[in-house]
Amino acid sequence: MAGLIMSSFGKCTHAIVRAMPNSLAQQALRQEKGTEVDLGRAQREHEVYVGVLKSKLGLQVIELPGDESLPDCPFVEDVAVVCEETALITRPGAPSRRKEVEEMKKALEHLQLNVVVMTDENATLDGGDVLFTGREFFVGLSKRTNQRGAEILADTFKDYAVSTVPVSDYLHLKSFCSMAGPNLIAIGSSEAAQKALKTMQQMSDHRYDKLTVPDDAAANCIYLNIPNKGHVLLHRAPEEYPESAKVYEKLKDHMLIPIVNTELQKVDGLLTCCSVLINKKLEQ
Repeated sequence: MAGLIMSSFGKCTHAIVRAMPNSLAQQALRQEKGTEVDLGRAQREHEVYVGVLKSKLGLQVIELPGDESLPDCPFVEDVAVVCEETALITRPGAPSRRKEVEEMKKALEHLQLNVVVMTDENATLDGGDVLFTGREFFVGLSKRTNQRGAEILADTFKDYAVSTVPVSDYLHLKSFCSMAGPNLIAIGSSEAAQKALKTMQQMSDHRYDKLTVPDDAAANCIYLNIPNKGHVLLHRAPEEYPESAKVYEKLKDHMLIPIVNTELQKVDGLLTCCSVLINKKLEQ
């Protein structure tokens, strides 16, 4: 079973994204007050990101409308975890984000996935805390995700082991790691990132390869396995993180696509945050 799953790891037919409301610049949640978001630039960067998924990679992209009352709504990853034909609609840790699930639920039902809704009021789960490796799930226990949320994820995806990883200094588990290939974890260099990796290694009975990048935010990348293109990796652009980009450039068998994400990072948005990727089996 694991071999079958691994061969399909990164395969993707559809992506769900969401348009950026004007309210994002002023009202999106952020861990640290910092530089102001340039809304026009943020929208252009988002359009390029969506364009790569649609035009360059040929995915069927479902674009949900933005909602001015939901300034964080472009960060669709947090409201759904999709694995094979099952989608778990989460209960985001920030109460101001709970209504974001409504549009996502409709879109996933329209794709005829098996949709499970997290309704337990004691549970919180953000998709940014969920790392699926193709073999198992790691779930970050953070300010946004709790033990009960992780338990419901484990109940939903019973075929896979689920291990929890404490995340303290960062918003989400994927603030400093992601999958860069079928067996390859991209990980930041900070003490917190390395400690989390050690926890994941201790909890897993599988040995993963690791790709260590100097910048934690740059460890958040998107791996896809696209017909006729093979291994594809969207990673942070050299103009943002030159040293980390050099590490990705060593992946000679990947088609590398650098993506600029200066503006959304100001409100804690990284590359995986802005899409929910789905591998829909085509009807025969």
